[in-house]
This record gives sequence, structure tokens and C-alpha cells, in this order.
Amino acid sequence: MAVNLAPPKELLAVPGALVGSAAAAVKMGPDSEVGDLRHDVAVFSFSEGSNIGGAYTQSHFAAAPVVLARARNEHAQAWVVNSGNANAATGEPGQADADSVCGEVARLLQIGRERVQPFSTGVIGERLPVDRINKAVGECCRRLDADGWQDAARAIMTTDTVPKGASARLDLGGETVTITGIAKGSGMIKPNMATMLAYMATDANVARGVADLLIQDSLGHSFNRITVDGDTSTNDCYMLACTCASEHEQISGREHSLYPALLASVRALALKLAQSIVRDGEGATKFVQVKVTGGATEEDCLSVAYTVAESPLVKTALFAGDANWGRFCMAIGRAPIANLDTSRIKLWLRANNGVDGTQGGDAVQVADGGMICGTYTEAAGAEILAQDEFTVHIDIGAGQVAESIWTTDLSYDYVRINAEYRT
Repeated sequence: MAVNLAPPKELLAVPGALVGSAAAAVKMGPDSEVGDLRHDVAVFSFSEGSNIGGAYTQSHFAAAPVVLARARNEHAQAWVVNSGNANAATGEPGQADADSVCGEVARLLQIGRERVQPFSTGVIGERLPVDRINKAVGECCRRLDADGWQDAARAIMTTDTVPKGASARLDLGGETVTITGIAKGSGMIKPNMATMLAYMATDANVARGVADLLIQDSLGHSFNRITVDGDTSTNDCYMLACTCASEHEQISGREHSLYPALLASVRALALKLAQSIVRDGEGATKFVQVKVTGGATEEDCLSVAYTVAESPLVKTALFAGDANWGRFCMAIGRAPIANLDTSRIKLWLRANNGVDGTQGGDAVQVADGGMICGTYTEAAGAEILAQDEFTVHIDIGAGQVAESIWTTDLSYDYVRINAEYRT
């Protein structure tokens, strides 16, 4: 059960973007009937002149579709996504399979196959059922529609329990611009670019290359600030299509007067999608912000934050509602940073405001000067941890830098879900 996360109520159409989805029974046998199954293939088509930006997994085992998508980033005009099979660790045959699917999309959309980017998510190490996917691609293309985002959000799910999507509108140069995005991710979540699949589109009018700038400038404080289990996928991608359908003055780069407003909206939507992934983390019962202040550098803050957030002992204590200072102390102490003065460590547990996962409300100080605070009681700590959203706030007393990441607890269900993943 996702933590305070409901399916999106409305995903706005983006001028210049069409989306269609269909069922291919990717995870089923070759004789499976697909008619009544959940959609598991989606096609996105963008108008001529659109600009595409992307960030891709840093895994050395980057999946075949990632290799092709990265190579086709600059001139892409369409995306094809399948869930249920990652087409990873499949070598040259896997690349040929991905390219075959791209070829079918290209034929139906009447564009060059080099303008189609493929994406896959699911079981690693197995070949794609190309024939079934290509048949579903035909159905996707027949269903292409400006309002196809909701169905696509479901089509890209794997172990997700809730489809993830969001939309926003903003004023750019007197024109109303729309941004819509969907994402999938629940397990194998640890930033190393981004740890999931995310697709966003906007009709903002930007010059070639600006979509990539928007990706770079929004990634650091959204998809690269989440972790569920510390594992990075072979297939992760974060994509943005700018259709340039809006009539505002073209945004030429970071220095353009309209760029900050567009970036702020893209970043806010990306953060919402990223936090949705954490809220739907496999087996999650808690949505947790880990905030580290008093750092000398950003790297030091993030090192402490991730060490705490990914500690199995901390995560299981959070699941149990056990405000055990020893667990936090242990994790902070092994963070890979130099010259950490433990006599300056302070730690608070804070209630969240329930809106965006930021701290607010009641606070309990657990530690001061590297020791349990004299006023701390286990009952007060347990009261905070009994809530389904809270912040672990750590001050390391070495500077003025602050960073936050978002994570989950570690429950029995996480083990069950992953033990049964292929059954």
C-alpha cells in the first residue's frame, strides 16, 4: 500500500504530444490472450520540430534500449516503452530486438527509425517477445491521443501499486504553457542519474539542446535525491520532450529571461514524481525525509543522508517505530566523510506537514553533542515514528550546507515482493 499516494486525477494534454497504449502480455507465455490484460506497451509521438532531452542510467550493464535511446537523443521524435521485460544483459540480440520494435513504430508513424527511442522495464536477462510487442505497437499507434497519459502511466508500471503522474500550467511570456509527466518505480531505487523511468512533455518553445539543460538542472534535486533500497537499475531514464508548440519567445538557453520560470516548474513536477516513487516504494509503510544540515560540503551532507537512509538497521527500526539512537549513531558514524566530529552531532525527529514531505509540526530532539539528549524520552520519539510521514534531521556541525533526500522504511513486504518477483 503506497504511503498517502493516490492515482493522478487529471493529466493535462500537451499540445504537440500524442500518447497511446495497449496490451502485449509481455510477461505471459506466447499463447496468452491479451485482450483483457493490463496495458504494458506505450508509444509517445511528438510533432516535427520537438526537442528531446534525457538522462540515462550510469550502470555498466546499461540495457539494450538505453544504449539505443542515448544514441538517438538529439533527433528523437517518438518513444516506445514496454514493461514486464527489461531487455537488459541481452547483448547484441537485445539491441536487435529493441531496434526491431523501433522500426515498427517508425513504419507506423512514417518517420526514420533512428528517431525512435526505446525503453524497457521489468525482468533482467530475458529476450523481448518482439512479435507480441510489435503487434501491440500497432494498437498503440491507432490509439494515439492527446489525452492518453493516464493509460500510459499504468502501462509502464511493474511492481508499482499506483500509477504516477502530475501536470502543471505556467505563464511564459504571456502564453500558458503545460507540463505533464508520468513515472514508474517502486524497487531497485537508488540515484545514479535516476532510478526509474520518467517521461515529461511540455509545449514550451525552446532551442535545440535546452531540453537537455532542463534535465540536467532538475535532476539533482528530484530523481537524484531518492532511495528505497540502494540499488541502481540497468534501465533508468528521465526524459523530457519540448514540442515547441507555444508561441512565446523561444528560450535559447540558461541565460534567457524565461528559463528560470520554466526550470522551476519542471523541477517541481520532477520532485513530485520522484517523491511519488518513494511513497510507492516496495513494501513501504513510511515516507521519510532525511535532512542533513551543518555540512561543509554538499557531498558530506549527502554521504551522511544516504548512509542513514540505506542502513537496513535504521530502516527496520523506522518500520518498527523504534526510535533507537544507537541505530542512527551507528549509521552516521560510518558515513564516508573525513574528520567527522561526533561531539557536534545533533538529531531530531520531526513530524511532516503531509503535503510535500518537508519538515514541520512537532519535533523531538534525540541527540545533542553526540549523545542522547537529556530531555529525550523513548515515548516522544516513538510518537513521531508512529506517523506515516516524518523527517530525520541530522546536524553535523561542520558548516552551512544543507541537503535532503527521501526514503522509506524496510518492511516484511519488501522481502516478500522481491522473493516472489519472478513467480
